[in-house]
Amino acid sequence: MQLEPTKPMAGVSPAPMVARRWAGLRGGGPLAGLVLVCLLGAMLNENFASLDNAMNVLTRTAFIGIIAVGMCFVIISGGIDLSVGSMAALIAGAMILLMNAAAGAGWPPLAAILAGMACAVGLGALFGLAHGLLISKGRIEPFIVTLGTLGIFRAYLTYFSNGGAITLDGSLASAYGPVYYGSWLGVPVPVWVFVVVALLGGLILNRTAYGRYVQAIGSNEQVARYAAVEVDRVKVLTYVLLGVCVGIATVLYVPRLGSASPSTGLLWELEAIAAVIVGGTALKGGAGSITGTVIGAVLLSVISNILNLTSIISVYLNAAVQGFVIIAVAFFQRGRK
Repeated sequence: MQLEPTKPMAGVSPAPMVARRWAGLRGGGPLAGLVLVCLLGAMLNENFASLDNAMNVLTRTAFIGIIAVGMCFVIISGGIDLSVGSMAALIAGAMILLMNAAAGAGWPPLAAILAGMACAVGLGALFGLAHGLLISKGRIEPFIVTLGTLGIFRAYLTYFSNGGAITLDGSLASAYGPVYYGSWLGVPVPVWVFVVVALLGGLILNRTAYGRYVQAIGSNEQVARYAAVEVDRVKVLTYVLLGVCVGIATVLYVPRLGSASPSTGLLWELEAIAAVIVGGTALKGGAGSITGTVIGAVLLSVISNILNLTSIISVYLNAAVQGFVIIAVAFFQRGRK
């Protein structure tokens, strides 16, 4: 039995169907780019395709990737956060001070570490809450709010560290080390945490009313208000979510070096925003995906890894490459609605 081709219903334009197909093709761009870059890396250096190098790339991606998941929600809602790197630095310093004080008071290492982790996530949520309230209730532009807190957070860390570094006590460093250096089923712990955060982020964005509200606000905030969406509440929750992601990333980062200094988290905001934008999220908000963000984060890490392995250009220009990538993607998005 031969079926006739499906015809569009009378009075219904096929344009939305074409738009969806085109969006699907465009959404595969980051993945295609990642595959091409990986093939290029394998041709340029034989060590690139090794399992150890792949695990190293994914582990280093985990910190920025987790933050990028939260940043994806913020950008989709039409906002921005320039302070995540400085926020991570201050959270790292605060949790190290707390853990050292707890260990000095006779707490068992595990209890001190758990207290530090709770402090990191709690501070991240608190800082995100402050951002959300200033933006939604204070009616201040996100760019201005987070630009101001970018300086505030890093200045306070510099003050607490007296311009130097805040170092984790040696007895805690060995107990805390497995959080970064440990692995499960051959996969480093930070990668597992990154996967869990990404899956939860995708579930929240695509399968909950909150996720739909975030996208609606980014598409047209005024229409969302007319549709009885609690815009201010959703915005606050979005920045709290980003703050929690920063706290989780900091928990994983601290055992790597066991210290926090004024240079901790430097340019993390650039990397997180680049990962979201490269992943296909619209700069003006309203559209984006966690899957694309994850691919974008991995893509940027792979590019950095290739530059380190091949010395095509100086490693000091990695941030410049990311900056060029952001500008290029923004250029191609300039006509996107």
